[in-house]
Amino acid sequence: MPAPSILVFAGSIRTGSFNARLAALAAKELARGQAEVTRISLVDYPMPLYDGDLETRSGPPENAVKLKRLFAAHHGVFIASRDRVFALGAASNGTLGGMRSLMALRQVLELGCGALVIPEQIAVREAASAFDDNDELKDERSAGLLKRVAMRLVELSRHFA
Repeated sequence: MPAPSILVFAGSIRTGSFNARLAALAAKELARGQAEVTRISLVDYPMPLYDGDLETRSGPPENAVKLKRLFAAHHGVFIASRDRVFALGAASNGTLGGMRSLMALRQVLELGCGALVIPEQIAVREAASAFDDNDELKDERSAGLLKRVAMRLVELSRHFA
């Protein structure tokens, strides 16, 4: 069976973003799980969130088209397109670890896009102190959870390979 291809990115482009660190770590776990991983940064795809007037005048933004092609070229996504498997993760300095944003994103992906979002997810709380000097999660429970999320994404993505 061919290795599934997984697209990984963080929703934040801020320098030192906790979510970028989490995405990098997820990419490592996915690769360990025998997935072919493509990691991107949204900084390389600047565009408006949505501008219907611009789209009417000149079509969809070029970077939106590029991202859509990337989604279509992969079997799974770690972080919206039909027939793709999504895994979600968030890292926040708060005590909920981005849980509220994960719930909202899950709803948009599942209900709004008809996407398959695996039930396993990771929310890293107090992210400023959650990573060690090698950008690994200090907490063994969180590290284990990230590994389970990554392995489940690889497993389900194989069905779309």
